[in-house]
Amino acid sequence: MKNTDLGKALVLIPARLASTRLPGKPLADICGKPMIVQVALRAREAGLGRIVVAVDDRQVYDAVEAAGFEVMMTRDDHQSGSDRIFEALEKVDPNREAEFVINVQGDLPTIEPETILAAMRPLENPQVDIATLTVEITSEEEKTNPHVVKIVGSPLSDTRLRALYFTRATAPYGQGPLYHHIGLYAYRRAALERFVSLSPSVLERRESLEQLRALEDGMRIDAEIVKSVPLGVDTPADLEKARRILAGKSL
Repeated sequence: MKNTDLGKALVLIPARLASTRLPGKPLADICGKPMIVQVALRAREAGLGRIVVAVDDRQVYDAVEAAGFEVMMTRDDHQSGSDRIFEALEKVDPNREAEFVINVQGDLPTIEPETILAAMRPLENPQVDIATLTVEITSEEEKTNPHVVKIVGSPLSDTRLRALYFTRATAPYGQGPLYHHIGLYAYRRAALERFVSLSPSVLERRESLEQLRALEDGMRIDAEIVKSVPLGVDTPADLEKARRILAGKSL
């Protein structure tokens, strides 16, 4: 993505307070700041432009606002982060100035800014509707782990795949690399609008993977290949790891 296009990009960070494995997750303290603020700081370091945090709770709203970031209250009954960011998009950009929307998950406090930037690169191709990220799997355990989502893709270059399918199974069959999908998305605005207008699809329900809705509707998703999977904070152990990582960077 050319630098001249960055002003047309809007970074949206969805944050949902409810979490069964880590209650109050967006407000969890990491090096003196709530986790959701740490994510917003990583997004700011990427330099993509305007950042808005989409929340569903007043406590989270106040914490983000106190840190100096733009924040938008959204409904608390959204089924996915995509629905939440679309509500926020319509509210914060009614004049449709943003052409690209980057959805950065609110539980990635240690994500490298370069990783966020990488998610934009496939959109250099005007035929791509949605861009995402992937990394080659090196762990044998991950290859068969249903919690590790795999991309079945057609190689376009050494650093990019065209996604043909997403699955929790070990795929594709045979010799060759397997790729772990990283759930960070960059959308053309029109693609996000189209996506959220669709009903959940057959394969989406079967695999419990909403990105299949886009593929089943004929949308094109390309994935940039990066070097590592960013730490998603879902458990107390993940939280402690994130604290160690960011504490080490501040030394």
